Amino acid sequence: MQTRLKFPLLLLFILQSFSAFAGLPLQDGDGNTLPSLAPMLQKINPAVVNIATYSTRQAYNPLLNDPFFRHFFARPEQQQPTQKTPQKRQQSAGSGVIVDAKAGSIMTNYHVIKGADEVEVSLVDGRTYKAKVVGTDPELDIAVLTIDAEDLKEVSLSDSSNLRIGDFVIAIGNPFGLGQTVTTGIVSALDRTGLGIEGYENFIQTDASINPGNSGGALVNLRGELIGINTAIIAPAGGNVGIGFAIPINMAKASMQQILQHGKVKRGQIGISIQDITPDLRKAFDLKNGQRGILVSSVSTGSPAEKAGLKEGDIIIAVDDKSTHSTGQLRSRIGAKSIGDKVQITVIRENKQKKFKINVGEPSQLASLDSKMHKLLDGATLEDNNKGKGVVVTALEPNSVAAYNGLRLGDTIIGVNRIRITSLHDFQTALKRDNEKILLHINRGGGSFYLVLR
Repeated sequence: MQTRLKFPLLLLFILQSFSAFAGLPLQDGDGNTLPSLAPMLQKINPAVVNIATYSTRQAYNPLLNDPFFRHFFARPEQQQPTQKTPQKRQQSAGSGVIVDAKAGSIMTNYHVIKGADEVEVSLVDGRTYKAKVVGTDPELDIAVLTIDAEDLKEVSLSDSSNLRIGDFVIAIGNPFGLGQTVTTGIVSALDRTGLGIEGYENFIQTDASINPGNSGGALVNLRGELIGINTAIIAPAGGNVGIGFAIPINMAKASMQQILQHGKVKRGQIGISIQDITPDLRKAFDLKNGQRGILVSSVSTGSPAEKAGLKEGDIIIAVDDKSTHSTGQLRSRIGAKSIGDKVQITVIRENKQKKFKINVGEPSQLASLDSKMHKLLDGATLEDNNKGKGVVVTALEPNSVAAYNGLRLGDTIIGVNRIRITSLHDFQTALKRDNEKILLHINRGGGSFYLVLR
């Protein structure tokens, strides 16, 4: 009984002690003022905004009400609205960052504003504005908005290539719609790829608390410079477990510049097919134990890579003198380049390092299959299947013709117009049989089926 009585008294004493110090600067025993993030946050908090989106629920294709259809095409089991269901207004919340105060430019995630009829931006001072969507980059999950407002504050952009594991970071956003919230942590890892979240992945991983609603918010360093756009978390229990991801600002900036200049992002290519180095491949190519890199499995005829001298069997180890260890990293670093830029590729060939300067080219200039090969493939990117025969859907634009017709990311196409195919070359040849429709034989999730694109 005495212990129970003493504990509340002790807790009350502690709370009174903290209350007494609350109005005073925190100082150490020598009278030195302790460090605080408050001065820096006072400058950049006005540049982080809350985003609300409003959209009208759309009617679904009635075929999707058929459970068999949904199962066959791996559609999620969810109740579909009927024609009698009234349309409703839906609201979602996210975050954004003002990156140009004069122009009123705001950077956020594409998934924050996807499908929105209206986008509303709220500032920390209570002002609210309707925003215009300037352009989007779904593959990187970036969108650029503008608002017509005065006296805005902006966040300066850092060079995210200088980040190190262990650097302190601060995440600012609007978790669960609560309003602007600040959390702290460190850079837990860099160059995270292969998560299947976005088309181009090269994430900053952080343990700064990121939750639903933080998407599109700022990840800044201790100088208050923007180093990333918060975009995703791993949440097996539905909440934050200390594994969050942000798009490096260098990648987001490159996307934003194209959006502001052209209204969209058009990524160039160099014309190679690639695959990650496995232990078996490392032995087969006589690479040193622990050697990392990306294997060039093919070089397209007439491509920038071929013109520069890249060959099949080359092992790419660096892009612009930055170590590159995975296909995801390579795609992201090339994807951050604009068409016409030069990129330096370092390779290992016959146990010697070689460097090549390559001009990043137009996708349509490359001898690979793109949407221009057939109007019914608009929005789909296909590459040779490095794990076997056929071609794989490696990128798919949302709401595109190919997506509408039923193609899905990761599909392996093994037949076209009743012709068995093993490569992109076979695919192109088989396409010529019919200009009005395409009959595809697809492997998906361990099963196979036929799909007609019309």
